[in-house]
Amino acid sequence: MFKIKLSILLLISFSIFSCTSNQISYPNQKYSLAYIDGEFDGLLLKNYLAGNLKNLNIYDNDSSFKIKASINHETNLFVTNIDNTSDREKISTKLSIQIIDLKLNCELFNDEISVSQFYIYASSDKFLSNKTALKKIKKDNMEAVVKKFLNKLKIINTECNE
Repeated sequence: MFKIKLSILLLISFSIFSCTSNQISYPNQKYSLAYIDGEFDGLLLKNYLAGNLKNLNIYDNDSSFKIKASINHETNLFVTNIDNTSDREKISTKLSIQIIDLKLNCELFNDEISVSQFYIYASSDKFLSNKTALKKIKKDNMEAVVKKFLNKLKIINTECNE
């Protein structure tokens, strides 16, 4: 009896999961990346953008639609309570991104996407946790702004409005 109930539940779950789909539709338009400055952060941004565009099959190095981007990280130390016992450092990441049609020499998209996080700041420079947290949060913020951009990329109009 137990095996019959288990097999029925298994068949029901197969039928439910077979009806679901995780397809995200992107336009057929392919994009290329321009040089992204910013030393290490620029290199990471270019790798994240290129990797995600390749995964979505919308990357072509010879495309006339060029993505220009720059990334900026800002840190701000602030105190969150009256007793001054909990210092926190806020890391804000701002991605400035622009898509240009090289054939028609016009701008298709221009936006700034920002994300911020914070961590509890250890009060000494000797703690490696501050540096590790800062590095990890910068990486996480960069991934988050790239994902936000890719979500906006689905609705971009690829025709110049002049």
